[in-house]
Amino acid sequence: MTRNNTGRSGTENTIKPPAAFPMAREPRCPFDPPPMASAAQEAGPLTRVELSDGSTPWFVTRYAEQRALLSDPRISADVTRPGYPIPANSGSTASPFSFILMDDPEHARLRRMVTAPFMVKRVQAMRPGVQKIVDDLIDDMLAAGGPVDLVEAFALPMPSLVICELLGVPYSDHSFFQRNSNALINRQANPQERRAAVEALVAYLHGLLEMKKNHPADDVFSDLARRVRDNQLTNDDAAMMGVLLLVAGHETTANMIALGTLALLQHPDQLKLLKESDDPALVTSAVEELLRYLTITHDGRKRLAVEDIEISGSTIRAGEGVIMATDLANRDPEAFSDPDRLDLGRDARHHMAFGFGVHQCLGQPLARMELEVAYSTLFRRIPDLRLATTLAKVPFKNDGSVYGVYELPVTW
Repeated sequence: MTRNNTGRSGTENTIKPPAAFPMAREPRCPFDPPPMASAAQEAGPLTRVELSDGSTPWFVTRYAEQRALLSDPRISADVTRPGYPIPANSGSTASPFSFILMDDPEHARLRRMVTAPFMVKRVQAMRPGVQKIVDDLIDDMLAAGGPVDLVEAFALPMPSLVICELLGVPYSDHSFFQRNSNALINRQANPQERRAAVEALVAYLHGLLEMKKNHPADDVFSDLARRVRDNQLTNDDAAMMGVLLLVAGHETTANMIALGTLALLQHPDQLKLLKESDDPALVTSAVEELLRYLTITHDGRKRLAVEDIEISGSTIRAGEGVIMATDLANRDPEAFSDPDRLDLGRDARHHMAFGFGVHQCLGQPLARMELEVAYSTLFRRIPDLRLATTLAKVPFKNDGSVYGVYELPVTW
């Protein structure tokens, strides 16, 4: 994608009437934000978009304004508030996903209960086990021979195995929770399908929690079961926390592994840098840059103003919805020079892929470690990995709230 950054306006909204959201990507530029969204960013930091129910929340397009709003106590994450920017006809409120769509103090109380397993020191202790999972999956790929679907053979099972072990969920049930998690993040799923998926996952996790009460182990669900027994949590709260951790723990990382691999294959100059370096710092830098460049949570972060907020010449009124377009923030030329270029040597650590403020992603240390192991090992073990189809034939997930690919045929 080529953008024109000359004469960027501070506040003027040149997109009228409001563009429909979510917006369509340009198929020829599958790694870039939608062209209409990029045009909105050039027009100004705030504009309006229209959701499927006719509501018109604010659309925040630039990095500085998003960081300011995401750290502003006048902005609420509570999905139950009237005016929250989820279309009334979408059925999305059937899956509140626990504390990520709550405000403090309840958000902080629940989040603290599951923080410890995702702390950097604990996550780094898991690295040898993750390395073994990655090596075993690559062994199986090499034994089978190409071509293979990298999503099925590697990108999806790798984080699924990791999160199942961490949470204490039997991996033998992975097809069940993957099928239902797909229904939750698919834009085209109707309210009944979403509700059925939530109910199925909650019922499954209620049963798992009951089992953990009687047979505890060293895992997250055993700890949640203990908290239920000690009246720190209700069964429903614990089950919904489990839905959040289970879905987020494999969906986002799986999509990032596959999409990041495809992006590297489409940028051979950058892939060459990764292949030829044995510097762990470059691997870390590559992960941060891929997170910035791709920003797979491409439906933005949704919030609601609880008081009037003056920002960049606009007034967000109390009760108005706000959508933070984090994919645009990560392509803001005022925050990242030449933002539409993939540059593995860039210092991209200040990206917004994991959000910002008190609601930033709990599992980011685990995701970073998994991606570091996945990318570095995959291209070291299979240095001649290449796409087994054309880019035009790769099926992208344009129908989901998490971006990625449904299949990625590769060979070597």
